[in-house]
Amino acid sequence: MHGGQYQVASPKLHHCHYSLTDSSFADSEDEEAEAPPPRTPLQKLTTDMCKDRKTIKELMIGRRVGFYKVRGEIGCGTFSRVKMAFHALAKDKVALKVLDKTRLDAQAQRLLSKEISSMELLQHPNVVRLYEVVETPSRLYLVLEYAGGGDLHNKICNEGKCIDNTSKIILAQILSAIKYMHDINIIHRDLKAENVLFTSSSCVKVADFGFSTRVSNRTDALDTFCGSPPYAAPELFRDESYLGPPVDVWAMGVLLFFMVTGTMPFRAETMGKLRRCIIDGAYTIPPWVAGPCQKLIRGILRPVPADRYAVDQMMGCDWLLPVEFPWSLVRQKPVSSLQSLLGSEYGELEEEEEEEIRSSLEELGFTSVHPRINRPTDSRSPVTGVYRILLHRAQKRRGCDCPPVVRGMVRDPKREGLGAYRGLRHTSKLCLLS
Repeated sequence: MHGGQYQVASPKLHHCHYSLTDSSFADSEDEEAEAPPPRTPLQKLTTDMCKDRKTIKELMIGRRVGFYKVRGEIGCGTFSRVKMAFHALAKDKVALKVLDKTRLDAQAQRLLSKEISSMELLQHPNVVRLYEVVETPSRLYLVLEYAGGGDLHNKICNEGKCIDNTSKIILAQILSAIKYMHDINIIHRDLKAENVLFTSSSCVKVADFGFSTRVSNRTDALDTFCGSPPYAAPELFRDESYLGPPVDVWAMGVLLFFMVTGTMPFRAETMGKLRRCIIDGAYTIPPWVAGPCQKLIRGILRPVPADRYAVDQMMGCDWLLPVEFPWSLVRQKPVSSLQSLLGSEYGELEEEEEEEIRSSLEELGFTSVHPRINRPTDSRSPVTGVYRILLHRAQKRRGCDCPPVVRGMVRDPKREGLGAYRGLRHTSKLCLLS
């Protein structure tokens, strides 16, 4: 039995059976009871989905998908559209990535399978979360964390380049996400400003894992050209096999340049000229960019992958030294590198957090029928969807979506002469992320 099965008593529902994947919501009646107990929110919802005309019509026309009420469109891609929705029971907003199954060829289906597999493994403050997968005969819906603060591309296009401290805070969060991914051998392969989202509290969320892949180790060679050409590393244009981590690192260098200058490092009128600029590493950093930031950009945007900064070198650079992450994200005694930032549903939850989620599920009307039901992991179960939403809600209350801050000051030796200093505690260095 999968970990997403709950049984619900519904005294007024006799002829309706509602099922999504392996989760069953069946009715029963206690004939000896003098008066039926009040219906739970889940009982009411499942009854409406079977008997209420308005609810049934909304399900038929796509205004509801499973337990989600669908609202307006918030984005679109080559094979998908993204809509805002909210969970009818938990009431939290979500993003629905809608894919038309009839338009997916074999390659697109393989990429989609990889995307779901990658997101199943990812639970990090700076990575968009997958809550649930809902499938109908014609469509597939990925229920994702909703980040309502826009994306980095629109932010810079509308507001111009970021100030130095803002750039540090954004890059540090992207770097945190990428290190976490690389530690479990997941390569993003499509990092770009459009895929860097913000929450309403300005927390960064790396999104869109449509080109992601998982390797057996970080030295595995890849051979598929992925991503947006202006962010593509030189080795991708050479039609050779390549290593995944340096490709993601290069894209972070392009992102950093874009943030601090408001322009792209590699620009050309034609794809051929753009390809030549990237292969040659031909770019110019404006002189007003801070010296430590210039050093970081030059360390990343090196045409030879072996010469390029590694993620750990980026974390240890002077420019990011003042960035301090919330202590609430760091366990006292990390169980492993995968759990050093945040409790995971694949690891041990805090006891009070687990009790909170269990209590919330019971209030909604879910009753456990399996000893390990408290941590469902099957994405195609609606129980897993509400569980993960409640889990994330509890973790946000612990501060998991709080962005880092810049403490102290790092002066630029190029401008300040020999009197440069670091006015901060060294314990705030990004070693907290490793």
